[in-house]
Amino acid sequence: MLAFILRRLLQSLVVMLIVGFLSFIVFRYVGDPLTALTNQDTRLSDRDVLTEQLGLNAPVPVQFAQFVGRALQGDFGTSFRLQEPVTRLILERLPATLELALTSVIIALSLGVVLGVLAALYRKSWWTSVIMALSLIGVSLPTFLIGIGLISLFAVELGWLPSFGRGETVLIGGWRTGLLTPSGLRSLILPALTLSLFQLTLIMRLVRAEMLEVLRQDYIRFARARGLSARAINFGHALKNTLVPVITIAGLQLGSIIAFAIVTETVFQWPGVGSLFINSVQVVDVPVMAAYLVFIAFIFVAINLVVDILYFIVDPRLRIAQRPAGA
Repeated sequence: MLAFILRRLLQSLVVMLIVGFLSFIVFRYVGDPLTALTNQDTRLSDRDVLTEQLGLNAPVPVQFAQFVGRALQGDFGTSFRLQEPVTRLILERLPATLELALTSVIIALSLGVVLGVLAALYRKSWWTSVIMALSLIGVSLPTFLIGIGLISLFAVELGWLPSFGRGETVLIGGWRTGLLTPSGLRSLILPALTLSLFQLTLIMRLVRAEMLEVLRQDYIRFARARGLSARAINFGHALKNTLVPVITIAGLQLGSIIAFAIVTETVFQWPGVGSLFINSVQVVDVPVMAAYLVFIAFIFVAINLVVDILYFIVDPRLRIAQRPAGA
């Protein structure tokens, strides 16, 4: 298992270096940092000093090495628009994005697995047909349209929930959360539902398909022949083997939720990292754009590494395949 983990770590390092190079290209060649940090009244001598400070007069390989070195220390420069350290801007907005993403994942996993199992066990019932038909809506409709529809129904027509913002928040240590206030929880409902709907329907359809496939296996027939109860067969044998591919999909979807929360945060004016990125794109705030690219890549690589390890632990076939020949 150690060799497997080391190989995955090496692959993750290569991916992060490639992403770091792409981020450096964005940072170095999209826009002009000197133009963003100076004005028409800036003297040429001051521009030369700033060029020296930013390291823009060094060879490109040296600039890339300096960029990677600063990134490893969490230093992505200063925002052109806000004139604040990029790392601090991201850390200030990160709690909002993580709370939204984790809430969406919990909703998608819990409802997706339950509905998927029920749809497989009672595949001929009328309500299963209704659920499968509705799931097509969740897969087909774009996220922004789902968000607008929920706002129109629950915020405008019914007036039950707020349509934008994060609500009241409290500071606990260095983490600002809205999960401990009534307005914060109410503000979280609509964006979390919007962000989780696509993942929920995807997981539900995957669980249903895998469950139906597992229930047709010979060892399930053998378990029935032994006289095991339906509950023991469905949940002790079938569901356990069904969840093996679900672990992979769920892990990758967590990264997707964090990465693509941009649309949801924009629709609901949610003060997260995604909305920070959108605002930065509009004004070509290159340091924030480059830092966001590295951040999202790191999230995907870390989650993918954890999923691979969990998959290796859960699926014994992978452990057997890793053994040396003749062992």
